[in-house]
Amino acid sequence: MTDIHIASKGQTSQPQLKVGIYCDFQNVYLSQELANLLLAFANARGRLVSKKVYCNSLFENQASAKENLQRIGFKCEDVTCSLKNSADNQLKSDLIDDVYNNQSPDTVILVSGDGDFANPIQFLQDKGKNVIIFAQRGNVKQKLKERADEFYFMDELPQLIGKKTQPQTAYIEFQINYNEAIKYLIKAINTALSQGKRTRFNYIDNLMRQHCASYQGFSSIHTPDGKKFKSFSQFVDAVVRDGKIQRQNQDLFLMKLDRLAA
Repeated sequence: MTDIHIASKGQTSQPQLKVGIYCDFQNVYLSQELANLLLAFANARGRLVSKKVYCNSLFENQASAKENLQRIGFKCEDVTCSLKNSADNQLKSDLIDDVYNNQSPDTVILVSGDGDFANPIQFLQDKGKNVIIFAQRGNVKQKLKERADEFYFMDELPQLIGKKTQPQTAYIEFQINYNEAIKYLIKAINTALSQGKRTRFNYIDNLMRQHCASYQGFSSIHTPDGKKFKSFSQFVDAVVRDGKIQRQNQDLFLMKLDRLAA
């Protein structure tokens, strides 16, 4: 049976994931109301370390919106260039550069439906980043939806925030034993494969959280000797050594019997 403990003074022993927002303003108009909802969504996912909007103030509507977004804490990268995709190219460059800085986000929230971001997303995922896409209805490329770890439309934000911001009276520290965690790992891989998704670490970790409420990341897994894993990769390596799954870089694969049972 899974152990549940109430942590004293509402504190958690698990490190918060770092989250970054990158908004392609020319593709998705970000009103102040939507921007505030997006901030709430991001803060519910971890510690917000970056919130950038890429715009071109040569366009009147973008100039006025820039001021409003700066008031609520967004950093507006004003790319005043008449060349096509100039702001997009700056955004792509920053996405890659930010992977290598000291505050590199674990989760990247990209606000755009532009299919040109498919390759940068793949790069981020290969670096172990979880990528969440927000786009406008009727203005999103299918390959972008398929590539994202999570995809939402902007008009879904109010409902998403309602689910994420319910009041909590106490912090609950969950624990899950190693063998149970293996079962949910295999189930998550099966689910990803059935969805046609790649079985990358971040996506599998997210699916495990959906399937098992007591799983709150690798640090909630307890081995028989009472030790904790220092990373999700360390947990995966242990499962690989036990012959339960196979691994190639950050992609996970089932053993033959598990594939047949799927």
